[in-house]
This record gives sequence, structure tokens and C-alpha cells, in this order.
Amino acid sequence: MSQLIVKPIGLPEQQDHGESIFPLIYGAEASGSSADIASWVAEHRGVLEDQLALHGAILFRGLGLVDDQDFDGFIRAFDWPNFTYAESLSNAVRRNRTELVFTANEAPPEVSIFLHHEMAQTPIFPSKLFFFCEQAAEIGGATPICRSDILLQRLQQQVPKFVADCAAKGVRYSQTMPAEEDMASGQGRSWPSTLSVENAKSIEGIEGAVSSESREQAEAKLKKLGYTWAWQADNSLFVTTPVLPALRELADGTTVFFNQLIAAFRGWKDARNTGGKSICFGDGSAISLDDMAVAIDIADELTFDIPWQSGDVALVDNFLAMHGRRPFEGQRKVLASLVS
Repeated sequence: MSQLIVKPIGLPEQQDHGESIFPLIYGAEASGSSADIASWVAEHRGVLEDQLALHGAILFRGLGLVDDQDFDGFIRAFDWPNFTYAESLSNAVRRNRTELVFTANEAPPEVSIFLHHEMAQTPIFPSKLFFFCEQAAEIGGATPICRSDILLQRLQQQVPKFVADCAAKGVRYSQTMPAEEDMASGQGRSWPSTLSVENAKSIEGIEGAVSSESREQAEAKLKKLGYTWAWQADNSLFVTTPVLPALRELADGTTVFFNQLIAAFRGWKDARNTGGKSICFGDGSAISLDDMAVAIDIADELTFDIPWQSGDVALVDNFLAMHGRRPFEGQRKVLASLVS
């Protein structure tokens, strides 16, 4: 049995949603050893999983985690199946630190990452997310989180037709993926990396050009996933998803606003993409700018900014809560890991 003493603590900004609070926060009375932390997690894993499903997010503070190895050990103590970045369809540029741990997003510090459910713009997504603050930013850099069930309740009250259209039609997302990493973009992952094209070969002497073999591998993956695509003159790849759900019913019967509409509309803006043109309903019809404005306003109102301290870990239910990233100044190192 673990000797580590960890108890619920509070912050003034925590939200009360009836039977749940958002987020639930645990604080350790003193830093623990790696063995103590692993023992405490193993002892409380079932309870923590139930609490996560109720509250949507749990913040752990004061455990004494210092680096990616400590974070890796904390994750392993939960014994949950890993969802790898390499095999995902994430459009963010990330760097693996360990087998389970990678950087959250390599986009420049001035770039906002807007609220979204992780990889809800793809047919394959994780169920839970871990975040670890290895180094808090000097200014800014909070991770905003928002309960999607509460957001949906408010949307049903204010724009019921929009909600009905989301339920009936689903959504599609379109984006242009670069042939090579674009470090200036929050959606800068290249198509060879995103689509796991093995040994993507450049055509000798032609900068940015890729072989027909590489294109064929990409097209085979897209066809299997139900995407449509078009190659661009600069060898970037324009893709459109199959119809994906905009709402999701959870195991307990709760329905959530499960999508990437806000993030795509507000943030998919770079040298290749324009936010408003990145989303539409599943039948190809346009999504109202006014409805998106309502969704954004309500989500902003419901957002809790995780006030990172170095050593903090946040565990987020990817089905119940959206997350993002605030701009920041100075060094900020937030690492992530995904659970299938």
C-alpha cells in the first residue's frame, strides 16, 4: 500500500456542475518516490477512472514528477492501452520523448490551439489524454478545457436547429497537408507522417517532389479510411473526411458535442488552410457563421484554464471534455500521452 498521501483540493475557478466539479483536483501533502506514486495510482486506479468519467478532467499537483521519465512511469501505473502518435491521424507536429510520451504541439508560442476533442476530425481517436507540465511558461500557456455535455445543453437551448442538423447530418473536415513539416502551423504535420507512408522518397533533384510510390501508399490509406483527396501543384495533399459524427452518446446516456468544429473554424489557418472553409455538414451544406459564433461564445464562457505549475499532471476524458492551448511567452514544456 502506498505511503503517499493525496487528497482532493480546490481552486477558486473550479466549476460546479451539480454532481460533478470541473476539474477534480488532487494535491499531495509531500512529493513521493516513483514507487510510492505508482503504488498510489495502482491502488486508486478504478476510483480515478470512475471519477474521470463523472468530472471530465482530473488535475494532480505536488506528486514530485520532474521529467518525461517520471511522467512515463506515472502513465504506466494506470496500465491502460497506449494510443501512439505515430499511428494516429493527428495533424499536429509532435516529437516523441519516450515510447508513451511526446510533446503536445510544436507550433510557435504565439499560435492558439482552440478547443477540440483530440482527433475528433478523424475516424480514429483516443479515449483519454494525459498532459504533464515539465516547465510552466513565464507568461500564459494555460491549457483551456471545456465540458462538452454542458456546452451541448446550452446549444440546445439557444440554437436547437444547429444541434438537430449536427445530429442528423454529421460533419466533414477538409484540410491541405504539406509534403514536409510546417513548424509555423498548429496543423503542420506532413502527409507522409500523418498517413504513415513508409520511406517517403523524394524525386532526386526536385525539391519537395515525392515519388509515385509514396503517393500510392497515401492514396491507399485514404481510400481505406473513406477520405477523398486531390494532389496540389506543390505536392501538398488536400483531403476531405468521410461524414463524421458531430455529437456522441456516452456509455451513461449523456450526449456531448464531440467534434473539432470550434478548433477548425477558429484555428485551421495557415499558408494552406482557411478556417471557415475547413468544415461543413455531412451533406456538404454550409454551417452557419452565426451558429458557430454562439458555440464559440458559450464554450469560452464554460472554459477552465489549467493554471500550470511545473510537475502538474492533467488527465482528460477525451469524450467528455475539450482542450486547447493558450499562447505563451518564455519556455513552456507540456508533454502528452494518449490512451486508446
